[in-house]
This record gives sequence, C-alpha cells and structure tokens, in this order.
Amino acid sequence: MTLEEYNTFCKTLSHTEYVIQWGGAHVWKVGDKLFALALNKDGNFQVTFKVTEIGYEILRDMEGLRPAPYLASRGMKWIQHYDKPGLSDDELKSHIKSSYDMAIARMTKKARAELNL
Repeated sequence: MTLEEYNTFCKTLSHTEYVIQWGGAHVWKVGDKLFALALNKDGNFQVTFKVTEIGYEILRDMEGLRPAPYLASRGMKWIQHYDKPGLSDDELKSHIKSSYDMAIARMTKKARAELNL
C-alpha cells in the first residue's frame, strides 16, 4: 500500500476527517476519535492503527509490524506496519476498518447519533 492508496481508502469510510499533523503524519479521525495515521519516513510507508488486545498480542511480533511508537508505550493497543513483509494490502485495509469501527464504538451515543452512525 502506498500513502496515496491509504488516504484514498480512509476517505471511503463514512464521516471521516483528514488532517496532516505531528510532523507530517496523515491522520484520519471519525468524529474526534483517531483511527489511523501514516507517514513516509525515509521513503518507507508506515501506518499505525488500533487493535484489540488479542490482535495486539498476535501482530506485535510479526515481521514488519511492531507496537506503535509513543502510543503503545502508553499502554494503548496500537500497531505500526513499518516494513515488509508486514500485512498484505487487504489485511491492512481490514485492520484500518476495524480501528475505525473501534473508534466509533468509543464515541458517546449522542456523538454517534449526530453523525448518523
């Protein structure tokens, strides 16, 4: 997956917002909840997303994946896809979509209703 493909995919998810922040990271949110961020670091595409506790245990030791710098060090269950072999594009999209769904689940009922989610 490229940065352009990542942004195109995230744009297809309902009620998302896009901003570039934190030193050039391409950040995607639903409501005020972060669900994915990506950047090209030294020409290497990296994407970070939230996972379940079981997903974190499975993915954190896979080649090309690691606990997300900063986020995981604070006890949050976030994974960074940073190198090959990592995940396939379809697997990566599935994890980003799951992160999006988890972000919606963390929203208040009122916030979900306002977004018609």
